[in-house]
Amino acid sequence: MKKYYVNQNVQSNGDHEVHTEDCRYVPNVSNRKYLGEHSNCKSAVTEAKKTYSKSNGCETCSNDCHTS
Repeated sequence: MKKYYVNQNVQSNGDHEVHTEDCRYVPNVSNRKYLGEHSNCKSAVTEAKKTYSKSNGCETCSNDCHTS
């Protein structure tokens, strides 16, 4: 299980990216929301969509969930 975070800052395409705690692109503490521990990015993105309907996995750390 890994800890996941969603970026509270919107990307240029309108997405809020979901990252693992060890991702090199994980946002600063002030710009992220903790999503909890998940066994995969799919459940983390589902959790993120409760706050940000347009959430997406990071291409680097959550590639299976990266759709745009």
